[in-house]
Amino acid sequence: MFRRATTGILARTIRTRLFSTDLSAAQTIDSAFAEAWKKVAPNLDPPKTPLSFMQPRLPVPSAIPSKLTVNFVLPYASEISGKEVDMVIIPASTGQMGVLPGHVSTITELKPGVLSVHEGNEVKKYFVSSGFAFIHANSIADIVAIEAAPLDQIDSSLVQKGLADFTQKLSSASTDSEKAEAQIGVDVHSALNAALTG
Repeated sequence: MFRRATTGILARTIRTRLFSTDLSAAQTIDSAFAEAWKKVAPNLDPPKTPLSFMQPRLPVPSAIPSKLTVNFVLPYASEISGKEVDMVIIPASTGQMGVLPGHVSTITELKPGVLSVHEGNEVKKYFVSSGFAFIHANSIADIVAIEAAPLDQIDSSLVQKGLADFTQKLSSASTDSEKAEAQIGVDVHSALNAALTG
């Protein structure tokens, strides 16, 4: 009885509640906040609230688009911005994940591996160390990586040297933090080696 009552109440509440990105972008400042601010600090303009930064969500198209729009960013650079491609293969923590236009909304963690961007017959490959991928229902993929490099710019001899160095550090590590740091180095260099050798 209690379960049915709460389910009915929650169902009505959830149906009527808007997502924050469904709000209209026309209103740039909360009027109640602005009035309260003017009472406290009449000489200062009110600060912007999160509502002023919200933009309405792009609508989900009724038909599946022919291209996937990809944004691939690093903390210090934007590798790909708004590029329309055929497919992206992401090194997700659960395994390789292919993303085509019309893919279901997904958030996934990236593991060290190869990110492939397919555009016609051209394939651009990047090695990513870690990060997140956000796949939106409107055929937009936002990929955020901590570190990435085009696969053709990675020196295999340096990868082999780094793998040997971190393997040696792992075997001689005495504290937990040294072991964890060495294990991360081994994992990344092993993934780099696997990406370069095939």
